[in-house]
Amino acid sequence: MRTHPAPLPATEEPDSGIVMPRLRALGFRYLHVIDSISLFVVMHVITMARFGFDWPTFPLSHYLLGFSLATAIHIVVYYFGGMYEYEQRLGSPPWLPKATLLTGIAILTSAAVALVTGRYLMPRGNLLVLFFVGSALVTFNRWFARRIRSRRFGAPSVLLVGSPDDTELARRHLGDSGSDATVAGAAPTTSGLLAAVDAVNATDVLLLGGDRLEEIYPSPLDQFERRLIGVYRRVQPVDTLLGLQRSREIAGMPFVTLRTHAVPRYRLRLKRLLDLVLLLVALPVIVLVVGLAALYVVSRAGRGIIYRQERVGHRGEVFEVLKFRTMIRDAEAVTGATLATENDPRVLAGMRWFRAARLDELPQLWNVLRGEMSLVGPRPERAEFVDRFGELLPGYNRRHDMPPGITGLAQIRGHYQTDPGYKLGHDLQYIVNWSPVLDLMIMLETIVVMARRSAR
Repeated sequence: MRTHPAPLPATEEPDSGIVMPRLRALGFRYLHVIDSISLFVVMHVITMARFGFDWPTFPLSHYLLGFSLATAIHIVVYYFGGMYEYEQRLGSPPWLPKATLLTGIAILTSAAVALVTGRYLMPRGNLLVLFFVGSALVTFNRWFARRIRSRRFGAPSVLLVGSPDDTELARRHLGDSGSDATVAGAAPTTSGLLAAVDAVNATDVLLLGGDRLEEIYPSPLDQFERRLIGVYRRVQPVDTLLGLQRSREIAGMPFVTLRTHAVPRYRLRLKRLLDLVLLLVALPVIVLVVGLAALYVVSRAGRGIIYRQERVGHRGEVFEVLKFRTMIRDAEAVTGATLATENDPRVLAGMRWFRAARLDELPQLWNVLRGEMSLVGPRPERAEFVDRFGELLPGYNRRHDMPPGITGLAQIRGHYQTDPGYKLGHDLQYIVNWSPVLDLMIMLETIVVMARRSAR
């Protein structure tokens, strides 16, 4: 059974004690504290610049509470927007556009709170000023944090990988740009890359040529990631065919950061939050539908309506999935692990429409509540099939970068018997393009597909 080792905490050196590693695993960084203090102070400064010491209408305690709530809203939005993710030391993403967008969302959220409660968290005129000042402030904090980190841990030590011409050109760019990175060494190809990095004690790797990424993925890229060694690939003309969207500038050269997992942790946290909110909102409907479905299964299958089976989930973790039983008891006692077919003789009478409508998956809402699954995502497969498909389909295990779902793009586009290769294409498309809007669209389309198939 393949499993993916969890990344180490986002830090340059090991933490002592127990509390800090756990906080870092949840995404905590000292930037949380710096941003909180900065925003809280700037809200006071803006108010004092407008009104002096004679603040209007409300007592000071009201403003202190309002500023605190507004600061908390900003930090939460920044957290789920990826502003506190660990950043590699080479290059820098353009923080200002992202900070501006997220600050705008935070301010709109604060305004929404005011509409609901009838009280603004701060004078209304402050919001426009805070939009510009707050965006610039959190951007400055990240620039300052990078400077502090560079002084604390020293200049990055870079291993250049490519032809002699490519490595020489990169040396000149690094020297002419005034970058503080030092060139530790060079290697002609990615063959033996891990040993080459260890030999020169490099902190970062620049891939300058057209080496096949299969030579470093998943190993040794996973080992570099656990050791916080940055790996970057120079943008090639062919990359435009893949819809390249995110790149970073290193000494005037465009690179993309290579990671073993396609989905950043902040997006997984946001996805988890949305799952819990949707479950809470839909709880009355869920109880009614699951109850009626359970009664129907009892009438057809008798007792023992819940079927438990081990599946492979997020990052290779094995968990026990729950389903309503729609087949005869011990359906695989003779055949062993077998994929379902279109007219599977093991299915109980009156349960084909139930399976077609995906109602047998309803108990997996409990798996979602436990955090083992998501409402939307690649369907979890059994370990036997994962091993088999992993050998036949390159990149199959990439689908485990996202928590498995009750429904997914492959489920609304295909059927139980759809070829695994085609399902993989749908799953990878979903992972690369994930957004909350995409999840909502898939859930709405799932309802339509369930109704259409159950009517057949």
